[in-house]
Amino acid sequence: MNKIETRIIGLIQMACTNDPKQNLQNAIDSIREAAKKGAQIICLPELFLSSYFCQTENPEHFSLAEPIPGPTSNSLAKLAKELETVLIVPLFEKRTEGIYHNSAVVIDADGSLSGTYRKMHIPDDPCFHEKYYFTPGDNGFISFSTRYGKIGVLICWDQWFPEAARLTALTGAQFLFYPTAIGYQESDRAESPHQIAAWETVQKSHAISNGLFVASVNRFGKEDDLTFWGRSFICNPFGNVLQQANENEAEIIIASCSIPEIESTRQNWPFLRDRRVDTYQNLNKLFLDSDE
Repeated sequence: MNKIETRIIGLIQMACTNDPKQNLQNAIDSIREAAKKGAQIICLPELFLSSYFCQTENPEHFSLAEPIPGPTSNSLAKLAKELETVLIVPLFEKRTEGIYHNSAVVIDADGSLSGTYRKMHIPDDPCFHEKYYFTPGDNGFISFSTRYGKIGVLICWDQWFPEAARLTALTGAQFLFYPTAIGYQESDRAESPHQIAAWETVQKSHAISNGLFVASVNRFGKEDDLTFWGRSFICNPFGNVLQQANENEAEIIIASCSIPEIESTRQNWPFLRDRRVDTYQNLNKLFLDSDE
């Protein structure tokens, strides 16, 4: 198979600290290493510039936000151009006074910004107080054309919603990336293997039902009340894991993805063809009363 028919994905699993400068430098070093290994599309974890500050509601954390374009995206755009790699860079975005988003900017291999995805589903759970900080995204489920293919991006909590994956796939995405910050509280430690299994299963199902490559990148390590479980992985359109990281160490995982595999999978499992779009009108309702 020639190089035109394959794309090489790299995921950066890292521990994140309270020092944004150190986190950025760690990310840059890892991106360079991934590029040396041949990675053409490289993704960082959700909110990688800081520790996961959403464990508490603290207005001081808003100072971590920055605009897009801004210091971090500008810096990494130069790196993307130098290395000729596509970068997916999750950021705490300050859109304007009082409006903040959990976002990911896609930087093309020439250093230009292909666009920004803003997280659509915002959780509000113990230790995950994201509704305090983030406005839900308003630019829909989209994909971005880049030198190495069409990329869809969804962020963490988005990964549990099949509608998000399907709508992104319908925009032509060949690769679906999930930058993530997911872990468990100490009180849930005994249940964590089941949580991890569910997390992996639901994302593999998005690859299968949409016939595309899925790449999910997580942070690792204990931060205050949360232990992040790592286990970043890349799977093919059949849901088979191509590469997976461990739970508790920094890793760069690399996988070669065969572009023709998307078409062959969709030909043999034609889920997109056989959808009954004429019967799905009720999907725009929050709840269906059985008496309706």
